[in-house]
Amino acid sequence: MANNRGVVFMGPNNVEVQELPYPKLELPEQNGRKLEHGVILKTVATNICGSDQHMVRGRTTAPRGLTLGHEITGEVVETGRDVEFIKEGDIVSVPFNIACGRCRNCKERNTGVCLNVNPARAGAAYGYVDMGGWHGGQADYAVVPWADFNALKIPADRDTIMAKMRDLTMLSDIFPTGYHGAYTAGVTTGSTVYVAGAGPVGLACATACFLLGAAVVIVGDLNADRLAQARSFGCETVDLSEHADVADQIEQILGVPEVDAAVDCVGFEARGHGRQSTVEQPATVLNSVMGITRAAGAVGIPGLYVTGDPGAPDEHAREGTLGIQIGLGWAKSLTFTTGQCPVMRYNRQLMMAILHDRVEIAKNVNATVIPLERAPEGYEEFDRGAARKYVIDPHGMLPAAS
Repeated sequence: MANNRGVVFMGPNNVEVQELPYPKLELPEQNGRKLEHGVILKTVATNICGSDQHMVRGRTTAPRGLTLGHEITGEVVETGRDVEFIKEGDIVSVPFNIACGRCRNCKERNTGVCLNVNPARAGAAYGYVDMGGWHGGQADYAVVPWADFNALKIPADRDTIMAKMRDLTMLSDIFPTGYHGAYTAGVTTGSTVYVAGAGPVGLACATACFLLGAAVVIVGDLNADRLAQARSFGCETVDLSEHADVADQIEQILGVPEVDAAVDCVGFEARGHGRQSTVEQPATVLNSVMGITRAAGAVGIPGLYVTGDPGAPDEHAREGTLGIQIGLGWAKSLTFTTGQCPVMRYNRQLMMAILHDRVEIAKNVNATVIPLERAPEGYEEFDRGAARKYVIDPHGMLPAAS
């Protein structure tokens, strides 16, 4: 039996790499639920996500001892009795949403809110608070349930797959999530777009905007290094630590103070703009994107909002109640799309764009590979605002960066 290690949440601002049991095709957290429809993966790449960082900062009710990680790409090393089409040796990308493939929502392609994977609520994810107790994937080995449905086999030879692994690992979450934000905001040929947030999801969204044909993509953030990363692949930028009036900055770029579409890639830990940039104001981004999106436009909201935030700045925000100017959105007839990205709506098409050299997502998000034992360091650097997307390589399988 192979050894297994994983990244474990030990409390606010404390993660450790610990020895873990080798995974079994069962789920102890759900009364030993058998997973004969699942596979065990040898993890090839698994990433640190901003959503993980919310837990590590102590901004959720995540329990100590939780193995982290919901972005998984791996090689199949064991299949359950009921798996028909995924085979040992296949390299697969795993959507962060866990979905049964059988319920009404899955059949309607709403796999982010599967009805059968979480006793507490609709929707589940690997290694995440209140998401069903599924094991996290920042580990040497991971379990994927309903593998014939969930696992996306990468249809290329092994050398091609490994050469493109820095890009392909983004298929599990941030590339489809960014694309979902752009797509649901109506981004198309010639669009002008504002993307709030230059973290990895924001940069992935900006990449998706260009892939969809946007004419101008403007990215706003408080972090100068992350804004520089956005400019590196053709984005216009707004430094929100200096400018409180987003509409004025957009007018200087476009000649008008509004865009066709906007995407919130920040979420509930948003800060104010300008002089208020050191103050947490959870509704800031939602209100600003409503203000700068044209009438009858659309806003994509892949940024995470929660129902319980123990570190929130006020009593209302602690339960997810924010001061949103819904009257403004109503008056402008704006369309909003929120919630987890249903990854399987997009991952196959985005995989093909990667395999056929139509997009360089790893370059755009500054993918930085680290070994598993350096994961705590990666969390610390990411929390300090590093303009990087940290990719964990548990087995030393990824080639050196070109």
